[in-house]
Amino acid sequence: MSVKIRLQRHGKKGKPFYWIVAADARSKRDGRFLEKLGTYNPTANPAIIDLNLESAVQWLHNGAQPTDTARAILSYKGALLKHHLDGGVAKGALTQEQADAKLAKWLEEKAGKVDAKKDGLSKKQAEAKAKALKAEKEANEKRANAAAEAAKAAEAEEVAEETTEEVVAEAPEVEVAAEVAETPETEAPAEEAVAETEAPAVEEAPAAEEASEETEA
Repeated sequence: MSVKIRLQRHGKKGKPFYWIVAADARSKRDGRFLEKLGTYNPTANPAIIDLNLESAVQWLHNGAQPTDTARAILSYKGALLKHHLDGGVAKGALTQEQADAKLAKWLEEKAGKVDAKKDGLSKKQAEAKAKALKAEKEANEKRANAAAEAAKAAEAEEVAEETTEEVVAEAPEVEVAAEVAETPETEAPAEEAVAETEAPAVEEAPAAEEASEETEA
């Protein structure tokens, strides 16, 4: 029987979650399996992998063939390295203690790289959050300044309108006062002029009559 180490999909739509299983190569992808070796969550950053290292290595010893994705996961968790080191121990190239020391050292270095990546991601997230807060603060300040300027402009416009209304309300009184003040000065001399031009005509009439009487006599 050919055995494959592969992923079996679980989880909701858009949120995949996988089991790492050893299954008969002839079975369906999400069908029956021989043993569950771990889980794989690709939605996290970095991805979360929980693997039973001993069981995975044992299946590799028994000839199980991992798929490409499963091979990458096994390599990431050190299963392929342990399989290789166990082969060296079986051939007598190194002792079990040496193999275990090399594996422990590799796992420690790998854990350090993973922690460094997590720290880097956390730092980037903190920086992005601080940048977003700064941008939001600047935007709020701009809105507040714009509102203050609009309020000042509205207040200035109201003051200008009130001043205009006061000027318009006072203007008729000034014009009426001006007309009242000018009327006696302009009309009175006109009446006197008419009186002066008409008076001599009346006075000259008797003189003309007297002259005519003397010529007749």
